[in-house]
Amino acid sequence: MSGITVIGTTTWGKTLALVLARKGLKINLWARTAHEAEKLIHDDDNFKNSASGLRALIAITSSLPDATAGSEAIILAVPSQSMRDNIRKVSPYLESSMLIVSAAKGLELTSDKRMSQVIAEEISPTLKTNICVLSGPNLSREVTQGLPAATVIAAESELISERARRLLTCPGFCVYTNTDIIGVELGGAFKNIIALGAGMIDGLGLGDNTRAAFITRGLTEIAALGVALGANPLTFSGLAGLGDLIATCTSPLSRNHYVGVEVAKGRSLEEITGSMTAIAEGINTTIAANNLARKLGLGMPVIEKIYQVLYEGATPHQMVEEVVSIEASHELYGYNWDLFSFSNHRNCK
Repeated sequence: MSGITVIGTTTWGKTLALVLARKGLKINLWARTAHEAEKLIHDDDNFKNSASGLRALIAITSSLPDATAGSEAIILAVPSQSMRDNIRKVSPYLESSMLIVSAAKGLELTSDKRMSQVIAEEISPTLKTNICVLSGPNLSREVTQGLPAATVIAAESELISERARRLLTCPGFCVYTNTDIIGVELGGAFKNIIALGAGMIDGLGLGDNTRAAFITRGLTEIAALGVALGANPLTFSGLAGLGDLIATCTSPLSRNHYVGVEVAKGRSLEEITGSMTAIAEGINTTIAANNLARKLGLGMPVIEKIYQVLYEGATPHQMVEEVVSIEASHELYGYNWDLFSFSNHRNCK
């Protein structure tokens, strides 16, 4: 029987453990402490109410040697800001046969780096080709309920991504492959920023037209930033781009959308996050993306305006007014963008 280790008892980590156990895989779920492991076993509804056969396939432990022994894949379902610390802990137990899967959707705040870059810096160079990233429109509650969902697993090697696809595909959980690890990862991270803005629009009651226009402009902008960072623009039209964007910007299950709605109601960011039990990755990713745009000299008005609301005292009303009142040109053109070449278009010269 194949074994998989899930590092992290986040909502998504627990969801992946349950989904993969339904396939009949032996799952080791690693908790940071023995107390946390015991609490999950006895108090967490996801596990104590699981069918006995399913529950027997999930071993919850705080021992990394026990959690990683014999595993075919290590899935890191941890907050992006703790990824480096977690992979440092896991690194001594990695073997050459193990897939190393990032299931985090964010950028490291201190370096603006993607999670696969963080992982690569903390493991043996001989293992770097085993790094994969998992991303797509996967709201945890719906996946846990067994509702059909699709996602993308990306690796630099098609052989590695195909191996991961076969391992992770389950009934009702369809996994596609991609070799654009940069685009898949950035799509999953950047869409959380746009979801914050979409939540603000919904919180202001500005309607479906405004939200649709904002999401579309946001998608174009994050695709342009992604291309500048080495991504394939077509990736942003796929599950890790448009698919995840739709789910995160429109669902009441989305944490980032929720934060945007609450900001529009006048609550402070500190008050909102202090009342949440899970992390809205878009809050820190907005800082990292804004930093990257400035370093690259790119005009990113949507990201910039969301940053100003979160950190510089701008209001959601100002954000929306300024984004939709920007002087329009070709919809795929922006300052210093290289999204597509329109050499014959007067606004793109």
